[in-house]
Amino acid sequence: MKITRLDTFIVEIPFTDGGKGHDVTPTTWNTLENVLVRVEDELGNVGWGEAFGYFVADATRALIQRLFTPLLVGREVQDIAQWNLDTQLALHLFGRYGVTTFALSGVDMALWDLKARREGVPLHRLLGEATRTAIPAYASLVRYGENSVAPQICQQAQAQGFKTIKLHEVSLDEIARCRDALGAETALATDVNCAWAADDVRAWLPRLAELNLAWLEEPVFPPEDFATLSSLRGAGVPISAGENWCTAHQFEQALKLGAVDSIQPSVTKVGGISECLRIAQLASQHGTVVLPHTPYFGPGLIATLHLAAVQPAVPMVEYLYVQPQGWLYDVPGLLRDGNLGVPQGPGLGLEMDMTVFERYQRN
Repeated sequence: MKITRLDTFIVEIPFTDGGKGHDVTPTTWNTLENVLVRVEDELGNVGWGEAFGYFVADATRALIQRLFTPLLVGREVQDIAQWNLDTQLALHLFGRYGVTTFALSGVDMALWDLKARREGVPLHRLLGEATRTAIPAYASLVRYGENSVAPQICQQAQAQGFKTIKLHEVSLDEIARCRDALGAETALATDVNCAWAADDVRAWLPRLAELNLAWLEEPVFPPEDFATLSSLRGAGVPISAGENWCTAHQFEQALKLGAVDSIQPSVTKVGGISECLRIAQLASQHGTVVLPHTPYFGPGLIATLHLAAVQPAVPMVEYLYVQPQGWLYDVPGLLRDGNLGVPQGPGLGLEMDMTVFERYQRN
């Protein structure tokens, strides 16, 4: 397929989360910044992708416009996975990780959507053999930092059919209160976003094991300290990480060192669909669970559903438990009893709501 056009857009949608808006970010997080990538071929077919953009949307977009356009527009792309690797090599001077790889992720995703649309098949048909049409989802809460709020939100998500709840609380007391609110039957995890020191984690693991924590996510800084992560395993609390790792190469290093019990590649950050497929192969070779990182509602979430459809070992996907003012896709229509349906139309399988796109688009 010959690529004739590449465009990028930022669509910023406000959301509410039931709290004060304070999270792990430098300033208040109350909008979803979607960096959308649109590619078009010589036949007029269009594909959409998403590059990670929260708080760095303008940088990600500028990088796509400056570096990817001359590498792609006017060129033939037959093998997307090979194009991905060739582009990694061509752009390695600009950083192997961070916004360069975020940008690659969005363009790669758009190419896969375009290819599936050209062939008139759902995206998952190009990725492997789908074994299911719906994927269990867990409710991923923001950090509230208030004992009275998080348990209430946990119960709300539980009542909506979510069988697994993930916190972002960093206090043992707050985690324990949420466990009490949910009872013993609902699985509970927490992501502390690298907030704890390794010695503290070791001291707290017995208590976390008593709380029957499903997994402890990114316990220490830096997130790529694979040796320390590995040393925390085997104490009754599964260790998980990967949302801040990029490319299959970094995941392979982690897996070889036995860093975690489960990995969390983010399709908008890791290098796109091509890289997620390579990571899935590595996870299979090492017998490691894949828990995709998906705190977004644009093409990234939809692409993750297609990837999960062909990976039976993916037990569930992440569902960011907030309420946006608008939906780029009918994600609520996919959600039923804690499961997200896999769209069956061509490409990503859903059409973007251009009214929402235009309403929240910004320069």
